[in-house]
Amino acid sequence: MQILVCGGAGFIGSAFIRNYLQHNPNSKITNLDILTIGSSLENLKEIKNNPNYSFIKDDIRNESKVDNLVKNVDVVVNFAAESHVDRSIVNPKPFIETNILGTYSILEAIRKHDKQFIHVSTDEIYGDAQGQSSFDENSQINPSNPYAATKAAADHLVSSYYRTYGINCITTRCTNNFGPCQFPEKLIPKTIIRALKNLKIPLYGDGQQIRSWIYVYDHVQAIESLISKGKPGQVYNITAYEEITNKTIVEKILDILGKSHDNIEYVEDRPGHDKRYSINCSKIENEVGWKSKYEFEAALQETVDWYLQNKSWWEPLIDENTLHPQPWTLSRK
Repeated sequence: MQILVCGGAGFIGSAFIRNYLQHNPNSKITNLDILTIGSSLENLKEIKNNPNYSFIKDDIRNESKVDNLVKNVDVVVNFAAESHVDRSIVNPKPFIETNILGTYSILEAIRKHDKQFIHVSTDEIYGDAQGQSSFDENSQINPSNPYAATKAAADHLVSSYYRTYGINCITTRCTNNFGPCQFPEKLIPKTIIRALKNLKIPLYGDGQQIRSWIYVYDHVQAIESLISKGKPGQVYNITAYEEITNKTIVEKILDILGKSHDNIEYVEDRPGHDKRYSINCSKIENEVGWKSKYEFEAALQETVDWYLQNKSWWEPLIDENTLHPQPWTLSRK
């Protein structure tokens, strides 16, 4: 099996590459990544000398490069995306360019060369689940922020290429991921790092926003399962059914680190902030046989331990989005 991974130097993409080569040592993976914010080759340093792994620095919007790479592989898995909601509020343009135009570039190559395509999306495209039951794959798409809107647009593009051209594609929509190598601006690593530096932990609004969490290695194992067992043209939700408030997540991390809950600081809420994300993934469980296996408390402890043991990884990545709670406020100054 030869796989092209787009965005493989990011948090989830790098976890997929490490996990897949461990389980499939005879497969070959090419990693295409432009190395923007959130991506780092340090995430893949343990396999950089693996003869079955290669890296190419380029943009998924480079249609000729993508075309040349796609024609020589069996499967394309696209993790490449601008993914931080806060950044999308400050400046939506990079999200439109990467998440929509980048997906278009890949789809054109898939259509031309008739390859399998795994499009990695997000549960945020469904919007706010407050007062509703969990969303399934047939639920209405109702994104609340520019990031989610661009991912929803990309999902529609993939669906249209299946309907119009009959490409072999699968779309995945996963809940919030956590684990090693997650960029410091995201909630869990940001909380760990700020607590270690004895800084206040900012929580938007009242901190009661509910998110469903999954350990990153559960997520990438689900994607691996779909490559061999998923049905073309289908959408699959992926979750571990761990619905927890942001406040509780922060408190759990502070408890692990032996820090006081008084370190929490409530700040102005984010514009358009969804109160709850919740999805059902019985489809992938029943059709593919995948189920999450990592227990949340143990995985969170492992994640905190990783950040404690790998300060040399995250120290160079700290910027104002880690040290300040409201990037859209900063942008107005």
